[in-house]
Amino acid sequence: MAESTHGIDALAFDTSKRIWPNELNVLAALVLIIVVFEVLGALLIGQSFLFDTRGRFGTIFNEQRLYIIILQVSVVGIIAIGVTQVIISGGIDLSSGSIVGATAMIAMSFAQVAEVNGQPNPKGVFIEQGWVDLPVIIPIAVGLACGLVAGLINGLLIAFTRIPPFIATLGMMVTARGIAKWWSKGQPISFPTDSYALIGNGLGGWMPVVIFVGLAILFHLVLKYTVYGKHTYAIGSNEDAARMSGINVSRHKVLVYTIAGMLAGLSALVLSSKNLTAQAGMGVMYELDAIAMAVIGGVSLAGGRGSIVGTVLGALIFGVIVSGFTFLRLDAYYQEMVKGAIIVGAVVLDQWRQRYRALHA
Repeated sequence: MAESTHGIDALAFDTSKRIWPNELNVLAALVLIIVVFEVLGALLIGQSFLFDTRGRFGTIFNEQRLYIIILQVSVVGIIAIGVTQVIISGGIDLSSGSIVGATAMIAMSFAQVAEVNGQPNPKGVFIEQGWVDLPVIIPIAVGLACGLVAGLINGLLIAFTRIPPFIATLGMMVTARGIAKWWSKGQPISFPTDSYALIGNGLGGWMPVVIFVGLAILFHLVLKYTVYGKHTYAIGSNEDAARMSGINVSRHKVLVYTIAGMLAGLSALVLSSKNLTAQAGMGVMYELDAIAMAVIGGVSLAGGRGSIVGTVLGALIFGVIVSGFTFLRLDAYYQEMVKGAIIVGAVVLDQWRQRYRALHA
């Protein structure tokens, strides 16, 4: 019989059933992947993956590679924060990448300058209406509103028509991508104002990272300490039980998908301002990358389990793998193969973990 300690009278805690925090497992996986790339780098190309062995940066780490890893996951990481909440609530969101494309096109239309090199902006969408050189708050508000509306529609369809989240968000994915292509007849929209460009390029290029980290901290606290967070986990764990306990499940689902849509809209603002242009193809496959970050970080596709901390670690794993393959000079299509294998492996591991907990509960 397992030894029981730390009990009160007849109630005792069985130390054999102590659950190892899932985030530590993800962190260990991150460290292991870094070690693998360090070993492969030393053996195959004679270079270190993350350490500055040539004295180029004056520090122990390769600051340039660290910057690239963190920056390249920040935009999709913002989406992943919203997707994490959707999955924890027992849903799925396939529309976030297309929402990025549509929002980027629309928001950039309201962020353009009137003149380029002394001539009228050749790509000005609303130049005839005089909607150029607008205050930066306007394209920001437009972008967030686009994401909010898309997320709201997703939530309303799922909550009140009872169609599966997969179908509802798949429909939004196709519709939003069509809007992105229709908005400017497939032509890119460029030449934003300097103030809009700062959204993705401010703080010496670190603004996307600051936004991502700030949102991660905010929603970590929200999920852990607020009623919103408790209801999200409750609905994902057992929707019927949550409804019987008095939770307005439909209203909460609408809220969760609306937040996810707004975060996708914010991601579009960061991406388009960082690139100084918007294109209809922006955000392709971002929804799958965001889901992968969440699943790799330990968010259960069955709902009810996961955390923002795990998703952030999953995003870092994602970034390390992509950067590691580039470091080893391997072709991009190998990255896609590995991404797919990792997603399937993470889901299989989650299924095993659920069965283990059920057997040892």
